[in-house]
Amino acid sequence: MAAHQAQIGFGQVRHTRLAPKRHAFAYPTYFLMLPMRTLRSVPGDLPRNRRAALSFYDCDHGDGRGPQHGGALAWLEELLGSEGITDADGEIWLHCYPRVLGFTFKPVSFWYCHRADGSLRAVLVEVNNTFGERHCYLLSNAQFGLEQRADKVFHVSPFCPVQGQYRFRFMVNAQGDRTVARVDYDDAQGPLIQTSVSGKLQPYSAAAARYALWRYPLMTFAVVWRIHWQALRLWLKRVPFFRQPPAPASFVSR
Repeated sequence: MAAHQAQIGFGQVRHTRLAPKRHAFAYPTYFLMLPMRTLRSVPGDLPRNRRAALSFYDCDHGDGRGPQHGGALAWLEELLGSEGITDADGEIWLHCYPRVLGFTFKPVSFWYCHRADGSLRAVLVEVNNTFGERHCYLLSNAQFGLEQRADKVFHVSPFCPVQGQYRFRFMVNAQGDRTVARVDYDDAQGPLIQTSVSGKLQPYSAAAARYALWRYPLMTFAVVWRIHWQALRLWLKRVPFFRQPPAPASFVSR
């Protein structure tokens, strides 16, 4: 990534469903890229755990702990330790949506866990569904540009069964100011869904936050609205519907 300060990215979300009916859309978006270990000692300008038009709350991630218990970073460090990952001792960048006017919904967030030499050690993919459930996929020995796979165990969309595999690929340019996170889903018949979120990063500032709020008002409300709007379109196309199964027994899968 760029300098170890909070970043804001402006870019695009893409989604393409290949079967049984083709269905594709793309939306402009913005997101945060936060150096969590740096921010622990140097808070920076981003409003954190307090009301603001655009803010970050620790309790929106992980097990929901607040700053009085170390926040989301303490949760992640405990998780890495419990999974035997002891060499992610460099910066940890969190790619996520902010709260906007106090509201947030984060379909997916990415924790990029680096070694002290700056190389990528692991990525934690934190997924939320619209039923208030959360699950994490831990990708160990991750590398930028290298595809990694994980079995799908968590219900996200009623138009996809809980089976098959995800294919993850994360990319960043040489300057560290442009990022792409790609998540593709294969079912038993092969590739089914292709998704990505990409953007150009710049240092977070009050001016950048004002631009985001002016250019994309009520962005996190729009995320939820768009999810339901696209679900309606799939239903009208008569794409098969799957009922919500029980959540997986484990909060983290590797």
